Amino acid sequence: MNKLYPLKFKHLLKERIWGGDKLKTLLAKKGKCTSCGESWELSAVEDNISVVENGFLKNNNLQELIEIYMGDLVGDKIYDKYGVEFPLLIKFIDANDDLSIQVHPNDKLAIERHHSFGKTEMWYVMDANPGATLISGFNKQTNQQEYINHLNNKALKQILNVQSVKSGDVFFIPAGRVHAIGSGILLAEIQQTSDITYRIYDWDRTDAHGMPRELHTDLALDAIDYNFYNDVKTNYENKTNSVVNLARCEYFTTNKMVLGKPIERDYILIDSFVIYMCCKGNFDLVYGDNMHIEVSMGDTILLPAMYKNVSLLPKTMAEILEVYVE
Repeated sequence: MNKLYPLKFKHLLKERIWGGDKLKTLLAKKGKCTSCGESWELSAVEDNISVVENGFLKNNNLQELIEIYMGDLVGDKIYDKYGVEFPLLIKFIDANDDLSIQVHPNDKLAIERHHSFGKTEMWYVMDANPGATLISGFNKQTNQQEYINHLNNKALKQILNVQSVKSGDVFFIPAGRVHAIGSGILLAEIQQTSDITYRIYDWDRTDAHGMPRELHTDLALDAIDYNFYNDVKTNYENKTNSVVNLARCEYFTTNKMVLGKPIERDYILIDSFVIYMCCKGNFDLVYGDNMHIEVSMGDTILLPAMYKNVSLLPKTMAEILEVYVE
């Protein structure tokens, strides 16, 4: 069997009513897409399984690779838990207009209703227009009846937590938290493998045929966490040439590295694949017997679990998200 290597996958561009052109202009994503809202970088979602772009495994999909390489690719404990289903969905999102207000179910509800994983996620803001905002949770303690009253009176935003946004901001969105990405924001999204979204309110807009998009009002009621949280934005120290943790939960760990000089990474203590998302600049990933792969802004790389020691050599100042499962 030929040896595994760091894998690039063909991105999947998604047309969205709220999408823009930053995925093409800033992240150099190519494809037939007018209003490009999402670029799915790494996906195991049914009918959207990622396909390899580089090396001898080109044109094989992610599920096929896990079937063949198992723990060498994803890590033994991850293979034991998830089998051939890759546990994370990795995206870049460009919101040219406001996304709908929505919520995702937790694992228990998603399994009962959809035979799917739930959807806990996080956002890393790469670019934001002046004055850009997003919604994360409620601005006060509330309950289901108060929520319904505001929703029916088209006053839901009055009880939602609206946050100003700038480049580098991080938001952790556990399943159950009402949220919406606002217009003028480009971000990286790390989430569980799930495409289950309950759309609560869509700003009364219509599609090209004059039809409103489907809402999931009743389904959302039992999925929503009505509690108030005052720490919805992640506070972290933005160090250079260091590894800074942004998120850690049972589904994923995400670190940020802003590199102006080489750094060595040792993964001997984790039994997991590693994902690199290059948010700015470019770098060389050195692995194995001094082999290397070039990684540029907008690229996503999957490092197989069998590689325990690698080096990252920035060619310019590079901003990198590092993702794995602990």
